[in-house]
Amino acid sequence: MPPYFIPTLPHLLAAPGQPFIHRDLSWLQFNERVLSEARTRENPLLERVKFLAISASNLDEFFMIRASALDRAIRAAAKKDPREKTHLLRVRNTLLEEVSAFASKQEETLETLIALLEPHGLRIVRDPAPEDEGFAVGKTIFEREVLPLLPAPQPFFPGQLVELENLQTAAIFENGIWFSVPRRVPRLFLSQPVLGKPPLYAFLLDDLLSTHMGAAFRMPSRPGLARLTRDADISLDLEDEQDTSTIPDMVRSGLGAREKGRPARLQYRGNVPADVLSRGLAALRLSPRQAIPAPGTLHLHALWGVVRQAPESLREAPGMSPPALRAVVSHPFGGTGDLFETIRERDILLHHPYDSFETTLRFIIAACEDPQVTAIQQTVYRMDDASPVIEALKGAARKKRVRVVVEVRARFDERNNLRLAEELKKSGVEVGFGLRRLKLHAKIAAVTRREADGERTYVHLSTGNYNAATARQYEDLAILTARPEIGADALHFFDAVGKGREPDAFKTLVHAPTRLHRRILQHIQGEIEAAKAGKPARIAAKVNALVDPQVVEKLYEASRAGVSVDLVVRGACSLIPGVKGLSENIRVVSLVDRFLEHSRIYFFQNADRIYLSSADWMPRNFFFRLELAFPLLDPELHRVVRDEILPVYFADTVKARELTPQGTWRKRSPSVTRTPWFKRTCPACSTHPVRAQAYFEEVRREAG
Repeated sequence: MPPYFIPTLPHLLAAPGQPFIHRDLSWLQFNERVLSEARTRENPLLERVKFLAISASNLDEFFMIRASALDRAIRAAAKKDPREKTHLLRVRNTLLEEVSAFASKQEETLETLIALLEPHGLRIVRDPAPEDEGFAVGKTIFEREVLPLLPAPQPFFPGQLVELENLQTAAIFENGIWFSVPRRVPRLFLSQPVLGKPPLYAFLLDDLLSTHMGAAFRMPSRPGLARLTRDADISLDLEDEQDTSTIPDMVRSGLGAREKGRPARLQYRGNVPADVLSRGLAALRLSPRQAIPAPGTLHLHALWGVVRQAPESLREAPGMSPPALRAVVSHPFGGTGDLFETIRERDILLHHPYDSFETTLRFIIAACEDPQVTAIQQTVYRMDDASPVIEALKGAARKKRVRVVVEVRARFDERNNLRLAEELKKSGVEVGFGLRRLKLHAKIAAVTRREADGERTYVHLSTGNYNAATARQYEDLAILTARPEIGADALHFFDAVGKGREPDAFKTLVHAPTRLHRRILQHIQGEIEAAKAGKPARIAAKVNALVDPQVVEKLYEASRAGVSVDLVVRGACSLIPGVKGLSENIRVVSLVDRFLEHSRIYFFQNADRIYLSSADWMPRNFFFRLELAFPLLDPELHRVVRDEILPVYFADTVKARELTPQGTWRKRSPSVTRTPWFKRTCPACSTHPVRAQAYFEEVRREAG
């Protein structure tokens, strides 16, 4: 490797002198980009509230999963490698410093939004004076809806903080009395004293506790408040020979452990005495750095409820919400024609949410109702509670074979998936549970239909879940196809998984954990060889995360060989672009906008191949999940993704941020659209500025 100088800020590196940004530090930068949307004046006010709430929910999950994993690594290193422990402690300290600074930005953003919302008739009441109407409204809510749910007061000793479950709140008074607040108490309350007329009052639970609890229990002062975050990662030790039918019972037992996992963070606000805090941290086995002041409130995440529950008159007021998404039902699915005939004629590409998820629902429901369909097989990773697909599958099971493979280990959706599996079983659906040690993350449905020339298989493959609720909020790509080679692969997939073994020998699909990582590296090598031979060579990819070290190293090698590499990475990115002698031919952008960018696209110019996939470029996706990548075989769909979708993301100058060689993210200059590739292929680049999501919505609506 030729010499190079890494201008990246040293504290961001995963290891000293190595050209990799630590994945957790990079993730915190992503959450900064989320928060920046809450701080962007051009965004509608409720949209800004949404992003602020998301930044808090994201951080909760970060501590429950990633920070907890780092803590486990530190404890393991303490027994084996003191130098590694020192390095990991330094990383954790940097993370916690960043989080504390981030909390201050969240609090500042909250106060800004409170001031901006009040003239519109929405009052988020924090600390009202007794003569304020908000005080009386809050007192009524507290007495009716909070006080009856509180337990009896108990004498407090700092060690009792260990009794708190994950994300549970405690109220601690200076006189030695405390309350552990049950988690069933709502975190947000809305009240409109005169229905249909402003103001609409919003109260966060900890504000009600702080304002009204002392008087209710005749305490001399307000309580201090604390909220504990625990390790919530459920690890199941599954053996390859283990019966998959035991997975649901193991998951059920693990869910209880989640609530009492090892402490990872203690947030606090108000009058929590220093000695109580220090002794409580000792009992919890947390360092002082892991005690983090709340961003104004312990329940910032609950502001999502303001967006969801606000009356329609408020949501539709000028400046409050973005224009309603006008998703389009693809033409063949909007009329009375034969859906299966349409799919036989040509592959269909769906770009959600611009293409309505109703298209996918109609495909599944049509298969359930069609008497010529003999079998329906589908994976489920995350499914909404009221999905019409579930009712259709249950009804179809009385007439034809219906098999659903449910991944009950989908994080934080375990209870819903367990309930769903039981519901399907009772209706006669064959229910499977994935592949023991591998989480089933592939998104695929196969419909077998009896036709005049024999049986034919229709396949739906997607980058996202069969979830109608998130399909309105997430950006994803999917195809519907009747190609025999893909149909054969789909049937092989379900047959193998149904027998509890990993599928192999696909004709067209590429799967992890066996082949996908190798295929990605092979395609990158192909571009390297093309560049060295003087041929055009380009890699363009869109993923949620890029943290696999081998892929990053191979992309560095491609850059040094002269391959042009353009990446859209929404979240964590360990690669450092633009470093002379290392990555000067690589550009990385991240796009955070109204819809969560969720599709994964891999384009390799020399191979002339585009894959869509459920897999990010992460070790867990490559080696610990059952994933699928599917090539676009239809030349027109290939062209659309290559020339009309990917370039627009790279041309975005409104919501995209670009990763610098210093490891920081900056807004993009409009001049980036003048590069030869964009100038030649980007349909949006004739106008400035470019906002990818707005462009896709407009184009899809015009195409109808």
